[in-house]
Amino acid sequence: MTKLLLSLHVLAAVIAIGPVTVAASMFPSAARRSEARETTLRLLHRICRVYSLVGVAVPVFGLATASSLGVLGDAWLITSIGLTAAAALILALVILPGQQRVLSGKPFPPPRLGMVTGVFNLLWATVTVLMIVRPGSTTGA
Repeated sequence: MTKLLLSLHVLAAVIAIGPVTVAASMFPSAARRSEARETTLRLLHRICRVYSLVGVAVPVFGLATASSLGVLGDAWLITSIGLTAAAALILALVILPGQQRVLSGKPFPPPRLGMVTGVFNLLWATVTVLMIVRPGSTTGA
């Protein structure tokens, strides 16, 4: 069962988090270009919104996997949970509303949106490394 949960966790991360990080990263530069079409910006925003909802499966399967492995109290996992929560908050409270402001013509500087998106991506990269390295792991990684 652990292998199934881990497989679902990794698949959910690749399928859900990947598109959000790419679309969120593309949005600020597209917003800066004067020739960018509104349809492009709306599409990128929609990808971020939809896949962020699908992304809820990532921590759900992750917690189920951690529980089956008996590592819920490990420091690397607790750190990963905290970083995941921070990334989710940044997405929900800054990136998605910032994109919506740009789409509605309200002021929200694309460089600020780019910076926050970079932090969001850095958090996910850190979580990915923690999931692979897992300090104290007996796998030899």
